[in-house]
Amino acid sequence: MADTATILDFDALALRIGAILRRGGLSALHAEALARVIAAGERDGAKSHGIYRIEGCLRTLKAGKVSPDAVPELVDEGAGVIRVLAGGAFSPAAFALGAPRLAERARDLGFAALAINDCVHFSALWPEVEALAAEGLAALALCPSYATVAPAGGTRPLLGTNPVAFAWPRPAGHPYVFDFATSVAARGEIELHRRAGRPLPEGWAIDSAGAPTTDPAAALSGAMLPFGAHKGSAIATMVELLAGAMIGDLTSQGALDALGTTALAPRHGELILAFCPKRFAAGRPGDPLAAGEHLFAAIVGQGARLPSQRRFQARDRSAREGIALSADEAAMLDRLEALGLEAVD
Repeated sequence: MADTATILDFDALALRIGAILRRGGLSALHAEALARVIAAGERDGAKSHGIYRIEGCLRTLKAGKVSPDAVPELVDEGAGVIRVLAGGAFSPAAFALGAPRLAERARDLGFAALAINDCVHFSALWPEVEALAAEGLAALALCPSYATVAPAGGTRPLLGTNPVAFAWPRPAGHPYVFDFATSVAARGEIELHRRAGRPLPEGWAIDSAGAPTTDPAAALSGAMLPFGAHKGSAIATMVELLAGAMIGDLTSQGALDALGTTALAPRHGELILAFCPKRFAAGRPGDPLAAGEHLFAAIVGQGARLPSQRRFQARDRSAREGIALSADEAAMLDRLEALGLEAVD
């Protein structure tokens, strides 16, 4: 890479990001949790969830729309539903608090759920489901966003990008993981197209008048579209119900109404479900993980690619060679570290 200015390993990059976030006012608890999530995105080649996200976190902090130091509170009554009250802080620390109890309960009962309430969310969901897969569990995570997506056949934003992530443990190597927005693309991808001056593919968005557009700026002021038309719209609505209404938190429209802008990270809730394959298969013939491996082999045997394989390849490459930052990216980190909140509008 001709313009590569800096190569860092994962821990070094996370330390730099953490220093920037602490400079912006986050407590050590939240700075460290966020930094590792952001560094993971950069490590895995997921640029839309990598260091690009730092400015949005700082902007939300500067606007006073996220608590910099709230200590998450675990609420566990011994049932299958565990709750973490995030107190208006970013979500990664709340997940880190609740995940061990969720894994323990899922192994005990076969299934358990973690509801995170009143959290500010900006990150991908795959780090969370991967953490549970590392415990031998299957996991499903979902959350609303703020209203930036029109329902199928609609003309105005109502639904969020509403990501869904799933992980299945594998005895060796990386788990089977998918993580995708229920919109055609993540909002971060639209923003990256805008920054690069590149048009959007057809079918990604509509403008404020409801007409199809390939202009990223018009898309950001209009609405994105759900993937698969009515199918994606229905799944996005399911996310609103399960990870918003059911857990007593905001839907995407409620999150937008409360925030008043899409320039900052939204505040809402998140739902994570954990399943213990061995408990579900107890008393039945065969091994569920072995059956999964048989299925994956059959998929790959047809020449198909499992989801997240490119991301895992990028992760393995980063482990060998380090995480490469361009000159512009390194300069951005320098600027944010030097200026903190003064570096963002």
